[in-house]
Amino acid sequence: SLFAKENLSRMSEQQLSLYDRLINEPSNDWDIYYWATEAKPPPAEFEHEVMAMLREFAKNKNREQRLRQPDLEYLFE
Repeated sequence: SLFAKENLSRMSEQQLSLYDRLINEPSNDWDIYYWATEAKPPPAEFEHEVMAMLREFAKNKNREQRLRQPDLEYLFE
């Protein structure tokens, strides 16, 4: 995702662990969407600094066009 491309390379080990848990444990990606857009509050175990980063990213304060997912080359840099 665009969030991953922008943030993974600068996350600490602890943040990466929180991110991994966040994207792999909820059974429904819509839950993550609702939490990130603040439509619903996340469960306590997902209320952490990475969720705050994701919420801030979802606000898109710079009004960037986010019409397509990034190419995956950043994963192999």
